[in-house]
Amino acid sequence: MKFQVNRDVLAEAVAFAARMLQSKPTSQILSGMRLVADANSIQISVFDHDVSAQTDLVANVDQSGTALVSGKLLNEIVGRLPNQPVNFEVGENKAVITCGTTKFELAILPIAQYPTLPPVPPVTGTIDGEAFISAIRRVSVASAKDSTRPFQKGIQIKATPTSVMLTAADPNRIARCQVPWLGKDVADETSAVVLTKTMQDIEKSFANLGEVSISIAAEGERGMVAFQAKNRIVTTIVLNIENYPDIDQYFPNNLEESAVINKQDLMDATKRVELVVSESEDTIRYSFEVGSVQLESTSSENNATESVESTLTGNPTSLRFKPWLFHDGLSQITSEFVKIEFTKNQRDPSRPGPIIMSSQMSKDAKSPDTYRYLLNPNMLKR
Repeated sequence: MKFQVNRDVLAEAVAFAARMLQSKPTSQILSGMRLVADANSIQISVFDHDVSAQTDLVANVDQSGTALVSGKLLNEIVGRLPNQPVNFEVGENKAVITCGTTKFELAILPIAQYPTLPPVPPVTGTIDGEAFISAIRRVSVASAKDSTRPFQKGIQIKATPTSVMLTAADPNRIARCQVPWLGKDVADETSAVVLTKTMQDIEKSFANLGEVSISIAAEGERGMVAFQAKNRIVTTIVLNIENYPDIDQYFPNNLEESAVINKQDLMDATKRVELVVSESEDTIRYSFEVGSVQLESTSSENNATESVESTLTGNPTSLRFKPWLFHDGLSQITSEFVKIEFTKNQRDPSRPGPIIMSSQMSKDAKSPDTYRYLLNPNMLKR
């Protein structure tokens, strides 16, 4: 195996594949990165039985072949090479990398023990890449990092005939965002839940690549989802969740009570009042009144208050929230104004239910943005 390749092209490809490697692989073989040289291209791939990533790049190939080397080490080396063509050659026991006057000799891992990459399922549909990347980033704020419930550690990808809906939830909140399919509609409705960390790695790896094709094969004991954009492919197994919660029930249509507030004003006020709030215990009380929303800390020691102009529809109400949870939702609103809708508490009608944040173009005009952020309040006793 022998080839020469542009240093920047190689560095970008290796960094993409290395991002999908486990930080603590279960075996040395699964820490490897596979390089396959054939004709005038190089395929670089990683696979740990759960997640795979592969990409192709143009190279001057003098001798075809396959090699397996440490992915983490290769990424560190290539990222520090001088800006000159990179020569890669495999001998009997070593892979030799030369770039200008720099030379590395890497140990070769046994390729015969490396698992076969999974086949990519048929494409379910194609969506706009930037909208997809944005949706991952916006919903992942609601994914739980340490939950014992598997569905709270993942993002649900639900394909409907006209769009794909991404949803994440933890014990306090739900975030969801809908992205329409490009071109033809999808015939069947299907869904799968993918680990949030994997989706966040895809967000970083698929930026600025254009359209993204999604393949969902959720049936069977080991379902799979694949993502393809230009010369990059990522496959991942799905989380084994038999009964994903019915999220739609928490987002009723035509809610009658709401408040419309300048997003930045509300965010700035929250940050200021938050200065005297203990993250572990205290909250901020938001009193939605006619003409304004009043913010007040609930700390027993230090206190702060502030008022922000608001347009209220319906009855005044007071709710308490952990400020960082409230801020997470506001930070994903893309318009000048935020609309906060008040739902009913189905278990106890005497208490307020969760709020739903969404984008609002102006005080009176709705936004076409599909992002929704539901947040449960710490209920005030009445």
